[in-house]
Amino acid sequence: MRRSAKTKPAVSNVPAPRESEAAQSAQDQQVEFAELWRPDEADTTPSGPHQWLLEHHLVTPDQIEQARQRQAAKPGLSILEALVQINATDSVTALKAVAEYFNLPFMRVAAEDIDNEVFTMLPVEYLKSKLVIPISRQNGQILVGIAEPADIFLIDDIKRRLGHSIQLTVTPADDILRAIEESSASASEQVEEIIRDIAEDTVEVVDSTDQEVTDLEKIAGESPVIRYANYLISSAVRDGASDIHIEPGEKRLRVRCRIDGMLFEQHAPPLQMHAAVISRLKIMANLDIAERRLPQDGRIRAMVQGRGVDLRVSTLPVAHGEKCVIRILDNRSITIGLENLGMERDMLEDFKRQILGPHGIVLVTGPTGSGKSTTLYSALQIMDSGRLNISTVEDPVEYELPTINQVNVHDSIGMTFSAALRSLLRQDPDIIMIGEIRDEETARIAVQASLTGHLVLSTLHTNDAPSSITRLINIGVEPYLISAAVNAVLAQRLVRSICENCKQPMEEVGPNITAYLQTSGAGGIKLYYGAGCEKCRQTGYKGRTGIYELLEMDDEIRNLITTSPALSELRRDIEKKGMHTLRQDGLAKVAAGLTTVEEIMRTTQHHSGETERAHTA
Repeated sequence: MRRSAKTKPAVSNVPAPRESEAAQSAQDQQVEFAELWRPDEADTTPSGPHQWLLEHHLVTPDQIEQARQRQAAKPGLSILEALVQINATDSVTALKAVAEYFNLPFMRVAAEDIDNEVFTMLPVEYLKSKLVIPISRQNGQILVGIAEPADIFLIDDIKRRLGHSIQLTVTPADDILRAIEESSASASEQVEEIIRDIAEDTVEVVDSTDQEVTDLEKIAGESPVIRYANYLISSAVRDGASDIHIEPGEKRLRVRCRIDGMLFEQHAPPLQMHAAVISRLKIMANLDIAERRLPQDGRIRAMVQGRGVDLRVSTLPVAHGEKCVIRILDNRSITIGLENLGMERDMLEDFKRQILGPHGIVLVTGPTGSGKSTTLYSALQIMDSGRLNISTVEDPVEYELPTINQVNVHDSIGMTFSAALRSLLRQDPDIIMIGEIRDEETARIAVQASLTGHLVLSTLHTNDAPSSITRLINIGVEPYLISAAVNAVLAQRLVRSICENCKQPMEEVGPNITAYLQTSGAGGIKLYYGAGCEKCRQTGYKGRTGIYELLEMDDEIRNLITTSPALSELRRDIEKKGMHTLRQDGLAKVAAGLTTVEEIMRTTQHHSGETERAHTA
């Protein structure tokens, strides 16, 4: 089975065989015919697949009548199945009739047609039970073979699971099952080959005391488990993944990596290796390998391909064993600088002015995984740490910054955010960065610190900048204190960037996108998309950039906040003052050819009621 689909598998044209060929026995074809057409539907629908057979002289009216008689004798039998059983046609020709009826291509498939990358996107058990198989990527879509194209619920489920638009082809069930078996065996062989032959991927693990270094390359030959753990971490770092998921199931082990915010299935070892792989990762993270009933969290400091990487390991007992998630913290992500995060120039200058101010609170807000930590760390790096006392309180410390005092929260021993902050205020700080404002006590201490001459940077989990104000009010902070303390709020999202290697202008625009652009006042802009190539894993996207909105306080907004306004009123008044919203920033990047409308819809669909309506139009 090939790793990538560089050529499109030929789609068989529906032939018009002679009547004698149509009468060929079903056993010569050896193809199981999946039930597609219910008897009542066939009887009441003159334009059904059987009618196509009749019009093309592949069956006779007498054979149709015989098939109906067989239906009457066997309730639940479809007319196409009845035609096959009386040898009026064969199952392949009948399935071609189904393809014609649904205006879909018909394709015979074999294992060599299957692209391993798309094949592994769905569990093997699911493919077998639903009689479907992902075949390849073509023009940004995934080609899927299906034996039952009448099942619209199945088709919707496939789209949801794949997370891509799909192109269907009608494929015999026997072809699907045979290709699944052979492709599964080929995937297992590839994993075994990787485990056996890997030698160039080096992961050098440094223990938490920095006193002992174990070079895994030297001992890679001692165990396939060590070699696989080596490969998994190295390949994830090489591909720019942010997380690795190792998930045990009843019959198979699933391994996925989050790349550019989306999960992609990877080569997985046999299920029998699961416990050994988890134990190896626990050893690397100094966790208790004997404890499998409780969640555990640990850390691995590693040199991967010549650069330092921090790995956060989290294990969780699930139904079929321990699930493990590894968060990859690559120090390179915080050295790219504020200028390269995707902020528009004027917004960047305004944000710099806020974070370099003498006092007050500057918040960065957005959902998990929106890049808030990267923004804050990048902000800290432009500050004069030689002349200022800069301290952080984090849970946990994600990246270690030289010349900055970083405090790790330990709730289990009473070292909470609020406790750490109270202590920091006695340490003569100039700037305090709080990993997250989670509760009223932390929020009040942050406000107190800002009002007594300190600059406080922190994050909140809200959908947009105005929502952060109402969130603080809901936490329990008085509006007049928020009005006095908060200087600015930066809301952000991460959107996938169009792959520059395969970027093309979009010639046809779908109705959903057209409606969204018209509702947003951006109709007529030129759109681009990624066609898919080897560099972007056939997704059309490579890397991510940020979209932002910056709320800066002025006297009018501060006065409005003191009245405890409803969120809708606050947002309306702020936008009237000209705040550049997340959606506007996103559409500006669409117009610049940096990303797609689909990405803006995906990441900002809950930003406002107007956006939600456009998305569902």
